[in-house]
Amino acid sequence: MTTLAGMTLRSPVLVAAGCGGTGRELLPHLGPVGLAGLGAFVTRTITLDPRPGGPAPRVVETPSGLLHATGLPNPGLEPFLATELPWLVRHDARVVVSITGRTIGEHAELARRLGRAPGISAVELNLADPEAPPAEPFHAAAVVAAVRRDLPGDVPVLAKLRPDVLRVVETARAVLESGAAAVVVGQSQPAALPDGRPAGLAGPAVRPLALRCVTEVRSALPGAEIVGCGGVATAADARSFLAAGAVAVQVGTALLHDPTTAARLVAELATDPGADPAARPSAQPPEEHAR
Repeated sequence: MTTLAGMTLRSPVLVAAGCGGTGRELLPHLGPVGLAGLGAFVTRTITLDPRPGGPAPRVVETPSGLLHATGLPNPGLEPFLATELPWLVRHDARVVVSITGRTIGEHAELARRLGRAPGISAVELNLADPEAPPAEPFHAAAVVAAVRRDLPGDVPVLAKLRPDVLRVVETARAVLESGAAAVVVGQSQPAALPDGRPAGLAGPAVRPLALRCVTEVRSALPGAEIVGCGGVATAADARSFLAAGAVAVQVGTALLHDPTTAARLVAELATDPGADPAARPSAQPPEEHAR
Protein backbone atom coordinates (compact mmCIF):
# COMPACT_ATOMS: atom_id res chain seq x y z
CA MET A 1 0.00 0.00 0.00
CA THR A 2 1.07 3.59 -0.69
CA THR A 3 -0.16 6.75 1.02
CA LEU A 4 -0.48 9.89 -1.11
CA ALA A 5 -2.23 13.12 -0.10
CA GLY A 6 -4.23 11.28 2.54
CA MET A 7 -5.30 8.55 0.11
CA THR A 8 -4.38 4.91 0.62
CA LEU A 9 -3.44 3.50 -2.79
CA ARG A 10 -3.11 -0.15 -3.73
CA SER A 11 0.04 0.54 -5.71
CA PRO A 12 2.52 3.39 -6.21
CA VAL A 13 1.80 3.19 -9.97
CA LEU A 14 -0.61 5.76 -11.41
CA VAL A 15 -1.62 6.24 -15.05
CA ALA A 16 -0.64 9.71 -16.25
CA ALA A 17 -3.24 12.11 -17.61
CA GLY A 18 -4.28 11.45 -21.18
CA CYS A 19 -2.26 8.27 -21.57
CA GLY A 20 -5.00 5.83 -20.58
CA GLY A 21 -7.68 7.37 -22.76
CA THR A 22 -11.06 7.24 -21.07
CA GLY A 23 -10.09 4.02 -19.30
CA ARG A 24 -12.02 1.87 -21.74
CA GLU A 25 -9.06 1.72 -24.10
CA LEU A 26 -6.63 0.67 -21.37
CA LEU A 27 -8.77 -1.83 -19.48
CA PRO A 28 -8.26 -4.81 -21.87
CA HIS A 29 -4.49 -4.48 -21.34
CA LEU A 30 -4.54 -4.50 -17.55
CA GLY A 31 -5.35 -8.18 -17.08
CA PRO A 32 -6.15 -9.25 -13.51
CA VAL A 33 -4.79 -5.97 -12.15
CA GLY A 34 -7.70 -4.08 -13.68
CA LEU A 35 -8.33 -0.42 -13.04
CA ALA A 36 -8.95 -1.24 -9.38
CA GLY A 37 -5.42 -2.53 -8.94
CA LEU A 38 -3.74 0.67 -10.08
CA GLY A 39 -2.69 3.29 -7.58
CA ALA A 40 -4.99 5.67 -9.43
CA PHE A 41 -6.25 6.49 -12.91
CA VAL A 42 -5.64 10.10 -13.88
CA THR A 43 -8.15 11.19 -16.50
CA ARG A 44 -7.31 13.09 -19.64
CA THR A 45 -7.22 16.79 -18.87
CA ILE A 46 -10.77 18.14 -18.67
CA THR A 47 -11.72 21.73 -19.50
CA LEU A 48 -14.94 23.59 -18.81
CA ASP A 49 -15.99 23.54 -22.46
CA PRO A 50 -15.26 20.92 -25.13
CA ARG A 51 -11.97 21.08 -27.00
CA PRO A 52 -11.56 19.35 -30.37
CA GLY A 53 -7.78 19.18 -30.09
CA GLY A 54 -5.08 20.37 -32.42
CA PRO A 55 -4.55 19.59 -36.10
CA ALA A 56 -2.85 16.41 -37.28
CA PRO A 57 -0.24 15.19 -36.83
CA ARG A 58 -0.58 15.35 -33.05
CA VAL A 59 2.01 12.72 -32.14
CA VAL A 60 5.41 12.16 -33.78
CA GLU A 61 8.06 9.66 -32.74
CA THR A 62 11.62 10.82 -32.27
CA PRO A 63 14.77 8.76 -31.58
CA SER A 64 14.67 9.98 -27.98
CA GLY A 65 10.97 9.75 -27.22
CA LEU A 66 7.70 11.16 -28.40
CA LEU A 67 6.61 14.61 -29.54
CA HIS A 68 3.00 15.51 -28.86
CA ALA A 69 0.83 18.52 -29.64
CA THR A 70 -2.66 17.29 -28.84
CA GLY A 71 -4.36 20.53 -27.84
CA LEU A 72 -5.89 18.60 -24.91
CA PRO A 73 -8.98 17.22 -26.70
CA ASN A 74 -11.83 16.41 -24.32
CA PRO A 75 -15.63 16.52 -24.27
CA GLY A 76 -15.88 19.25 -21.64
CA LEU A 77 -16.87 18.91 -18.01
CA GLU A 78 -20.56 18.05 -18.22
CA PRO A 79 -20.23 15.18 -20.76
CA PHE A 80 -17.28 13.87 -18.75
CA LEU A 81 -19.35 13.82 -15.57
CA ALA A 82 -22.26 12.18 -17.39
CA THR A 83 -20.39 9.38 -19.19
CA GLU A 84 -16.69 8.92 -18.47
CA LEU A 85 -16.64 9.36 -14.70
CA PRO A 86 -19.52 6.94 -13.96
CA TRP A 87 -17.86 4.26 -16.09
CA LEU A 88 -14.58 4.60 -14.20
CA VAL A 89 -16.38 4.46 -10.85
CA ARG A 90 -18.26 1.29 -11.89
CA HIS A 91 -14.89 -0.33 -12.58
CA ASP A 92 -13.60 0.55 -9.09
CA ALA A 93 -10.93 2.93 -10.36
CA ARG A 94 -9.50 5.45 -7.94
CA VAL A 95 -10.20 8.50 -10.08
CA VAL A 96 -7.99 11.57 -10.15
CA VAL A 97 -9.47 14.19 -12.47
CA SER A 98 -6.94 16.29 -14.38
CA ILE A 99 -8.19 19.81 -15.08
CA THR A 100 -7.04 23.05 -16.64
CA GLY A 101 -8.58 26.37 -17.57
CA ARG A 102 -7.73 29.60 -19.33
CA THR A 103 -8.45 31.76 -16.28
CA ILE A 104 -8.52 31.43 -12.51
CA GLY A 105 -12.30 31.75 -12.74
CA GLU A 106 -12.53 28.73 -15.05
CA HIS A 107 -10.42 26.69 -12.66
CA ALA A 108 -12.67 27.68 -9.76
CA GLU A 109 -15.79 26.76 -11.71
CA LEU A 110 -14.34 23.37 -12.57
CA ALA A 111 -13.58 22.80 -8.89
CA ARG A 112 -17.10 23.80 -7.80
CA ARG A 113 -18.77 21.40 -10.21
CA LEU A 114 -16.36 18.54 -9.57
CA GLY A 115 -16.87 18.96 -5.85
CA ARG A 116 -20.48 17.87 -6.26
CA ALA A 117 -19.63 14.75 -8.29
CA PRO A 118 -19.41 11.37 -6.56
CA GLY A 119 -16.46 9.04 -7.04
CA ILE A 120 -13.63 11.57 -7.35
CA SER A 121 -10.61 10.83 -5.14
CA ALA A 122 -8.50 13.87 -6.06
CA VAL A 123 -8.03 16.65 -8.58
CA GLU A 124 -4.79 17.07 -10.51
CA LEU A 125 -4.23 20.64 -11.62
CA ASN A 126 -2.35 20.63 -14.92
CA LEU A 127 0.16 23.46 -14.65
CA ALA A 128 2.62 21.71 -16.96
CA ASP A 129 1.17 21.95 -20.47
CA PRO A 130 4.31 22.18 -22.66
CA GLU A 131 2.30 23.77 -25.47
CA ALA A 132 1.44 26.77 -23.28
CA PRO A 133 3.65 29.45 -21.71
CA PRO A 134 5.01 28.38 -18.32
CA ALA A 135 3.03 29.47 -15.28
CA GLU A 136 4.83 31.86 -12.96
CA PRO A 137 5.03 30.51 -9.39
CA PHE A 138 2.72 33.22 -8.04
CA HIS A 139 0.15 32.50 -10.73
CA ALA A 140 0.34 28.76 -10.12
CA ALA A 141 -0.19 29.44 -6.42
CA ALA A 142 -3.24 31.60 -7.15
CA VAL A 143 -4.80 28.88 -9.31
CA VAL A 144 -4.19 26.25 -6.63
CA ALA A 145 -5.72 28.50 -3.97
CA ALA A 146 -8.84 29.05 -6.09
CA VAL A 147 -9.29 25.34 -6.77
CA ARG A 148 -8.63 24.43 -3.15
CA ARG A 149 -11.18 26.99 -1.94
CA ASP A 150 -13.96 25.58 -4.13
CA LEU A 151 -13.35 21.87 -3.56
CA PRO A 152 -14.62 19.91 -0.55
CA GLY A 153 -11.93 19.59 2.09
CA ASP A 154 -11.66 15.83 1.68
CA VAL A 155 -10.71 16.07 -2.03
CA PRO A 156 -6.95 16.73 -2.26
CA VAL A 157 -5.34 18.86 -4.95
CA LEU A 158 -2.27 17.56 -6.78
CA ALA A 159 -0.33 20.22 -8.67
CA LYS A 160 1.44 18.96 -11.80
CA LEU A 161 4.59 20.98 -12.52
CA ARG A 162 7.02 21.19 -15.41
CA PRO A 163 10.42 19.54 -14.91
CA ASP A 164 12.19 22.91 -14.87
CA VAL A 165 15.28 22.46 -12.71
CA LEU A 166 15.75 26.21 -12.31
CA ARG A 167 12.25 26.94 -10.95
CA VAL A 168 10.68 23.67 -9.87
CA VAL A 169 11.51 24.16 -6.18
CA GLU A 170 10.17 27.72 -6.18
CA THR A 171 6.97 26.63 -7.90
CA ALA A 172 6.55 23.56 -5.71
CA ARG A 173 6.92 25.67 -2.57
CA ALA A 174 4.37 28.19 -3.85
CA VAL A 175 1.68 25.64 -4.70
CA LEU A 176 2.15 23.65 -1.50
CA GLU A 177 1.83 26.79 0.59
CA SER A 178 -1.38 27.61 -1.33
CA GLY A 179 -3.07 24.32 -0.50
CA ALA A 180 -1.77 21.60 -2.82
CA ALA A 181 -1.48 18.30 -0.95
CA ALA A 182 1.22 16.97 -3.29
CA VAL A 183 3.16 17.87 -6.41
CA VAL A 184 3.50 15.82 -9.57
CA VAL A 185 6.99 16.53 -10.86
CA GLY A 186 7.82 15.62 -14.42
CA GLN A 187 5.65 15.83 -17.53
CA SER A 188 7.01 16.83 -20.91
CA GLN A 189 9.67 19.31 -21.90
CA PRO A 190 8.73 22.15 -24.28
CA ALA A 191 9.74 21.23 -27.83
CA ALA A 192 8.48 21.60 -31.41
CA LEU A 193 7.06 19.36 -34.10
CA PRO A 194 8.93 19.18 -37.41
CA ASP A 195 6.58 21.85 -38.78
CA GLY A 196 7.50 24.20 -35.94
CA ARG A 197 4.31 23.95 -33.89
CA PRO A 198 4.81 24.04 -30.11
CA ALA A 199 4.85 20.54 -28.67
CA GLY A 200 6.00 18.51 -25.72
CA LEU A 201 8.87 16.02 -25.65
CA ALA A 202 8.06 12.97 -23.52
CA GLY A 203 9.53 9.55 -22.92
CA PRO A 204 13.03 8.31 -22.05
CA ALA A 205 14.69 11.59 -23.04
CA VAL A 206 13.11 13.49 -20.14
CA ARG A 207 13.56 10.86 -17.40
CA PRO A 208 16.98 12.05 -16.12
CA LEU A 209 15.74 15.63 -15.97
CA ALA A 210 12.52 14.66 -14.20
CA LEU A 211 14.55 12.60 -11.73
CA ARG A 212 16.78 15.60 -11.05
CA CYS A 213 13.71 17.73 -10.38
CA VAL A 214 12.30 15.18 -7.92
CA THR A 215 15.66 15.14 -6.15
CA GLU A 216 15.76 18.95 -5.96
CA VAL A 217 12.25 19.21 -4.54
CA ARG A 218 12.88 16.44 -2.00
CA SER A 219 16.09 18.11 -0.85
CA ALA A 220 14.61 21.61 -0.52
CA LEU A 221 11.16 20.58 0.73
CA PRO A 222 11.61 17.37 2.74
CA GLY A 223 8.02 17.40 3.92
CA ALA A 224 6.57 17.52 0.41
CA GLU A 225 4.72 14.56 -1.08
CA ILE A 226 5.99 14.03 -4.61
CA VAL A 227 4.78 11.96 -7.55
CA GLY A 228 7.53 11.34 -10.10
CA CYS A 229 6.60 11.45 -13.77
CA GLY A 230 8.62 11.37 -16.96
CA GLY A 231 9.89 8.42 -18.95
CA VAL A 232 8.86 5.69 -16.50
CA ALA A 233 8.80 2.44 -18.46
CA THR A 234 10.37 -0.23 -16.24
CA ALA A 235 10.34 -1.22 -12.59
CA ALA A 236 13.92 0.05 -12.36
CA ASP A 237 12.76 3.46 -13.61
CA ALA A 238 10.01 3.54 -11.00
CA ARG A 239 12.38 2.49 -8.22
CA SER A 240 14.79 5.25 -9.13
CA PHE A 241 12.05 7.84 -8.59
CA LEU A 242 10.97 6.21 -5.34
CA ALA A 243 14.56 6.12 -4.12
CA ALA A 244 14.91 9.82 -4.97
CA GLY A 245 12.02 10.66 -2.67
CA ALA A 246 8.84 10.25 -4.68
CA VAL A 247 6.01 8.37 -2.96
CA ALA A 248 4.48 7.27 -6.27
CA VAL A 249 5.07 7.43 -10.01
CA GLN A 250 2.99 8.06 -13.09
CA VAL A 251 3.43 6.06 -16.27
CA GLY A 252 2.43 7.74 -19.52
CA THR A 253 4.27 7.59 -22.83
CA ALA A 254 5.29 3.96 -22.28
CA LEU A 255 1.61 2.98 -22.46
CA LEU A 256 1.43 4.22 -26.04
CA HIS A 257 4.22 1.80 -26.96
CA ASP A 258 3.12 -1.07 -24.71
CA PRO A 259 -0.30 -0.66 -23.07
CA THR A 260 0.46 -3.52 -20.65
CA THR A 261 3.20 -1.43 -18.98
CA ALA A 262 1.07 -0.21 -16.06
CA ALA A 263 -0.08 -3.71 -15.12
CA ARG A 264 3.47 -5.04 -15.40
CA LEU A 265 4.85 -2.32 -13.15
CA VAL A 266 2.13 -2.92 -10.55
CA ALA A 267 2.99 -6.61 -10.47
CA GLU A 268 6.77 -6.17 -10.45
CA LEU A 269 6.79 -3.52 -7.72
CA ALA A 270 4.41 -5.59 -5.59
CA THR A 271 6.92 -8.45 -5.52
CA ASP A 272 9.75 -6.20 -4.31
CA PRO A 273 9.39 -5.02 -0.69
CA GLY A 274 12.02 -2.38 -1.39
CA ALA A 275 9.59 -0.65 -3.74
CA ASP A 276 7.56 0.61 -0.78
CA PRO A 277 8.89 4.14 -0.28
CA ALA A 278 7.94 4.02 3.39
CA ALA A 279 10.40 1.16 3.80
CA ARG A 280 13.24 2.83 1.92
CA PRO A 281 15.67 4.86 4.03
CA SER A 282 16.57 6.94 0.97
CA ALA A 283 12.96 8.14 0.70
CA GLN A 284 13.02 9.62 4.19
CA PRO A 285 13.91 13.28 4.75
CA PRO A 286 17.62 13.74 5.42
CA GLU A 287 18.30 14.22 9.11
CA GLU A 288 19.58 17.72 8.66
CA HIS A 289 16.31 18.74 6.94
CA ALA A 290 13.92 17.02 9.33
CA ARG A 291 11.28 19.29 10.78
